Amino acid sequence: MTPSPSRTPLKRLLDVPAPAKLNLFLHITGRRADGYHLLQSVFMLIDWCDTLQFELRHDGAISREDLTPTQLPAEDLTVRAARLLQKATGCTLGAHIGLEKNLPAEAGMGGGSSDAATCLLALNRMWGLGLTRSQLASLGLQLGADVPFFIGGRNAWVEGVGEQLTPMPLAAARFVVVKPPGGASTQSIFKSPDLKRDTKPAIIQGFAAYDADDPLKHSIQSVLESGQNDLQPVAQALCPDIGHCISWLESHGLHGRMTGSGTAVFAQMRQFHNLSDAPSNWLVRNCKNMDAHPLLDWCSG
Repeated sequence: MTPSPSRTPLKRLLDVPAPAKLNLFLHITGRRADGYHLLQSVFMLIDWCDTLQFELRHDGAISREDLTPTQLPAEDLTVRAARLLQKATGCTLGAHIGLEKNLPAEAGMGGGSSDAATCLLALNRMWGLGLTRSQLASLGLQLGADVPFFIGGRNAWVEGVGEQLTPMPLAAARFVVVKPPGGASTQSIFKSPDLKRDTKPAIIQGFAAYDADDPLKHSIQSVLESGQNDLQPVAQALCPDIGHCISWLESHGLHGRMTGSGTAVFAQMRQFHNLSDAPSNWLVRNCKNMDAHPLLDWCSG
C-alpha cells in the first residue's frame, strides 16, 4: 500500500474522540464454512467516547500511556493499529499514544474497535500519509470486523461478518445505556448450541420505516420493533445481570435490549426518566446518537 504524498507530519493531536456504537438489532442469519457467523444489524454511533492523544516520535517507536486506570494489554488494538499502518505504508515515523478509557469493557459497544479506528485515522493524518478511507477500512478489517464501521463514519446497515456497510441515516434520539459489572465471553456466546443461527435475512426497504418528523431518515423505533438481538438469550443465561438491567428499565417504562455481544443494555427515551435508583455498581449513562463520526472529514474516499 503506497500512500500519496501529503504534508509535513504534525507534532501532536490532542483530545481525539473514539465514539461507541449501539446495535439496534443483531440477527444471526447463518454460518460460513470457516466458522464465522453471518449477521445483519444496524450500527449507530453515540456520543459516549474514549479520548486519545497522539505525540509524534521520530524514532519509529510506538508507545502507549493509559490516562485512566485500566487493565489493557501492552499490545492493545491501538498499538496493533499503529504498527499495522507503519507496516502497510513503510512509514518510519512513530507515535506516543495516550488513551483515556471511558467506555466500559465487555459492553458490546465497540470500544476497542473504535480506539483502533481513531488511531488509524489520526496517525494517517499526523504522519501525512494521505490514505483514503477505503484503504484505512481495509487495514482496519485485519484488526476486527467492527473497525471498518468506525472508519466509515456513518450509521449503517451491516451484513456479512460485519464488513458490508450501507449508510443508513437515522433520526435523532436519546438513549440510556446501562452496564452491569458482570461480563459474558463472546466466544462462549457464539459457540453455544442454543444460539439461534437461522433468522431470515431482511432488506432495508422492508425493515425500517422513515421517521414522520424527519422523512429523510429512518425511524429508530421502527428498527427496534422490527428486530431483536439473537445473542441476548444465550448471553443472559451466562450473565443474569443482563436480565436484571432489562427488568429495571421496564420498571421505568423503558424497553431494554442488549447491544452487540457484550452485557450493556440500552433503551430509547422519549422523555425524561429519573434513573437515580440504579444499583450503585451499575454504570448508567444518558446518550444521544450521532449523524456522523467526529473525524469523518479527516480523510477522503
